[in-house]
Amino acid sequence: MGMSAGGEDGHADTGRAEAFSDAVLAIIITLLVLDLRPPGGEPGGLLRGLLRQWPTYFAYVTSYVYVGVVWLNHKAMFRRIRSIDRGLHWANFGILFTTALLPFATAVLARAVEHGNRADERTAVGLYALVGALLCASWWAFFHYLSRHPHLTEEDVEETFFPTERTRASVGGVLYAVAGVLGCFVAVPIAMVIFLALPVFYGVTSNGLYALPSAVSRM
Repeated sequence: MGMSAGGEDGHADTGRAEAFSDAVLAIIITLLVLDLRPPGGEPGGLLRGLLRQWPTYFAYVTSYVYVGVVWLNHKAMFRRIRSIDRGLHWANFGILFTTALLPFATAVLARAVEHGNRADERTAVGLYALVGALLCASWWAFFHYLSRHPHLTEEDVEETFFPTERTRASVGGVLYAVAGVLGCFVAVPIAMVIFLALPVFYGVTSNGLYALPSAVSRM
C-alpha cells in the first residue's frame, strides 16, 4: 500500500511540490537550448548558415518564454494554495508533463520550417498547437480541482478566483486550436505569431485574469 502524500488526511504543505516543480521546469528550459547547433556548410558560408536557421531561433525564443511564463504562473498560483492533496499533486503533474513536451514540439517545428516542406510545416504547426492546447487543458484541470476544493486555498482567496482562471485556460486552448487550423490551411507565419502572442498574454495575466486591466494600465 502506498504512503499518503501528507498527514492522515492526505494533505501536506506545498514546499516539496514547489521544489520538485521548479527542478522539472529548470530541466525543461535547459533542454530547449540543445536544439541550437552551429550550422554546417562550406567555409565562408557561416553567416548564410546562421541566417538560414532563423526558425530555430524563433521557436527557441517562443518556447523559452512560454516555459518561463509557466513558472511565473505556477509560482503565482501556489502563493494562493495552503496545502496540497493527492488529487492536486496529479493535477500539478499534468502541467509538468505537458510542459515537458515543448522541447520536442519546438524542435519539430523549427526543422520543418527551416527545410521549407509545406506538408511538414503543416504537420509541425498542428503538433505544436496540440501541445499548447494540452498544456492549457492541464491548467484548466488544475484550476477546476482548486475551484472544487477551496479548503486547499488560502483564506483570503476569493471563491471566484479559480473558477475565473478556468476561463483563462479555456481561451488559450481555443486560440491554440485556431492557430493550428490557420497554420495548416492558411499560412504558417500566422500560427507562429499566435504561438508567440499567447505566452505574452499568460505572462501579463500571471497573477490572474482579474489583474489584466491593472497590468495593461502599467504598460
